Amino acid sequence: MHAIPSGDTGLPADLQGASSQFLRFALGDGIFAVPIDAVREILELGPSTPLPLMPAFVRGVMNLRGAVVPVIDLAARLALPPAVPGRRSCIIVVEVPPSELSEHGAQVIGLMVDAVHEVLDADAQELEEPPALGNRIDPRFIAGIARHRGDMVPVLALPRTLALDELADLIGQPLAA
Repeated sequence: MHAIPSGDTGLPADLQGASSQFLRFALGDGIFAVPIDAVREILELGPSTPLPLMPAFVRGVMNLRGAVVPVIDLAARLALPPAVPGRRSCIIVVEVPPSELSEHGAQVIGLMVDAVHEVLDADAQELEEPPALGNRIDPRFIAGIARHRGDMVPVLALPRTLALDELADLIGQPLAA
């Protein structure tokens, strides 16, 4: 594998200007990461208000100090089996920068995950391209692969994974009966 080329910085567009720290977390039997710069806070799994006629990846909305924040089951969004809340489940509150295809500005979203593990240091300059084959999730959702203690950790491309225009289209589709 080779480092990802992108512009003058050598970083994927999703990670340009990002620090070299990533929040590592579990979804089902997989481990993933997001740039720490996108993380606003980590919350215990608490009550959320379900919304009617939503796809499986939308768990509802929560009140975050007076602001209504959508809660996304990140596993379901990535077409993995939906999360089953457990004692280590939590909400990672992220600020998603706008995608180049979006009309919307930055958005605050809660991501339901199975467990948060740690902040890992990985040289963002050395993220590797995800392989074209063998991914359990859509490769466009992966900004790169970080190496950590001998493991390969996919770093999610939040602007693509949580693109508001695409999520709105998915929410607007009729649910299968």
